[in-house]
Amino acid sequence: MCFTFAKESQRVKLSALPYIREVSLKRAEVENPEEFPFSIPAVRELHSLEFSSNVTFLVGENGSGKSTLLEAIAIASGFNAEGGSRNFNFHTRISHSVLHRYLCITKSHKRPRDGFFLRAESFYNAATYIDDLGVSGYGETSLHEQSHGESFLSLFLNRFGGKSLFILDEPEAALSPNRLLSFLRRMHDLSMEESQFIIATHSPILLAYPGATIYELSEDGYESVTYQETSHFQLTKSFLNDPDRFLAKLFGDQIF
Repeated sequence: MCFTFAKESQRVKLSALPYIREVSLKRAEVENPEEFPFSIPAVRELHSLEFSSNVTFLVGENGSGKSTLLEAIAIASGFNAEGGSRNFNFHTRISHSVLHRYLCITKSHKRPRDGFFLRAESFYNAATYIDDLGVSGYGETSLHEQSHGESFLSLFLNRFGGKSLFILDEPEAALSPNRLLSFLRRMHDLSMEESQFIIATHSPILLAYPGATIYELSEDGYESVTYQETSHFQLTKSFLNDPDRFLAKLFGDQIF
């Protein structure tokens, strides 16, 4: 991995945009581009992924590579592969790819005060590590003594703060639509306090965040799209506009 920093002449222009500015692939160092994870279209076509706002979403079908790319960005930024803050150091199963070794991350002149990498699939392990450490700052109740959704929201409300970098993989996984709105409000407040969010998601609710940068990953690589251009928005809108017609087409004569 490598790190570069925005040039002095760029600092005024970028001062409001912490902390990761750009991610690129050190293509010349990849020995076999046909091997995973370099064979994933979004990685294979990765040249310069720019983060031009405080909230950036990676969206795409299962297998499109959004979690693989997000994970690599998090590890290259100093976070534990299974989630947590930069101070977390636990491993239950090593399953992350080598992609982080081949990323070059361009940072602004600012440094985040804090940060957190959330992986929905390994959040249980992170919560266990937090309990074992006995650290404060995650609410008055153990994360394990709350429902999955409550523990997620407790993390967002109690542990997340301003001037920080948050890399989140499918934070909607445990949240009801109502709790998603609570998370959106929390994310907005922290964004106004100079926090940066990089999020892989399937949620059309989260994707609606105003002013966010959205990259849609597909078999063709990735492209910057508007909210209305995402397949997630279009499919959800089509379904909600006429669920009976949608289900009739899906099930045919097998309606029950």
